Amino acid sequence: MPPRRYAIGRADEATHPDSARATLSEFLSTFVFVFAAEGSVLALRQAFGTDVVGAAGNLLVALATAFALFAAIASSLNVSGGHINPAVTFGALVAGRVSLVRALYYWIAQLLGAIVAALLLRPSTVGMRPVGLYVAHNVGNLNALLMEVILTFGLVYTVFATAIDHKRGTLGTIAPLAIALIVGANTLVGGPFEGACMNPARAFGPSLVGWRWNNHWVYWLGPFLGAGIAGLIYEFGIIQPEVPVHTHHQPLAPEDY
Repeated sequence: MPPRRYAIGRADEATHPDSARATLSEFLSTFVFVFAAEGSVLALRQAFGTDVVGAAGNLLVALATAFALFAAIASSLNVSGGHINPAVTFGALVAGRVSLVRALYYWIAQLLGAIVAALLLRPSTVGMRPVGLYVAHNVGNLNALLMEVILTFGLVYTVFATAIDHKRGTLGTIAPLAIALIVGANTLVGGPFEGACMNPARAFGPSLVGWRWNNHWVYWLGPFLGAGIAGLIYEFGIIQPEVPVHTHHQPLAPEDY
């Protein structure tokens, strides 16, 4: 785990091969995730011919989203950290875990990956217009915003606990699964209300290609607020500083935790 370091970025970071590889990994993994997540929604519309697919449809979308995210994170975790989400990158940025240069690269890659995924979905689905995410007609914008804050908080808190905390131990091996499971569970909770975005790239690509912008600001402000809160709380309230090997002090928590 890199030490906490608030920085704009080193002079060579913008052109370093490692930055290029990490950025490409974020682009490809976000593409894989958004193509499957948005594609599952279009597939249900094709199968049932209706916008209303009910509880079973929400369950299928949650499963597809979780499976796709698990694969996307697992395939990029060792290269870029497996963010696949501008909100996750923002949480890492406010916690001092990535530089501003790296965060900007990741945001550009994630948004481009989502756009390309939505663009390729149109010819792949015989011209179906991407649906994106929207707030249910009986749900207010502030209710949707609060839901996004809470859901994204849970997601980013899980990311810190399983993929960033240096005391995670062997738990780090199941980080992709843990993160995918919380996203799947959150989708079951928030899906019927406002789509359970938690990921601005997931909303932006389909919204741009499908040109659907209703309530779109909710899917940026909510995730960024939730991610920032989770990053700050875990970084400064939960995570323990690494103890030098020469110290004689014992940590309060067992090493296995």
